[in-house]
Amino acid sequence: MSNILQFKKPSLKKKAKEKTLCSNGFHKWEVVTENQFDTRSGKLVTAYYCPRCGKKKTKAH
Repeated sequence: MSNILQFKKPSLKKKAKEKTLCSNGFHKWEVVTENQFDTRSGKLVTAYYCPRCGKKKTKAH
């Protein structure tokens, strides 16, 4: 006889991870307060961070 593998149902947490708000472009941007402002090529830059997925972005003002 051969070995029988038990298949597990994907957990709800794993299922929901595929359909999160962030994956559809709806991030929860928060300003990074550690280094609030930076300069890039003479412009004021603010750093943003999404606590749900960990993505970072910068925006020039």
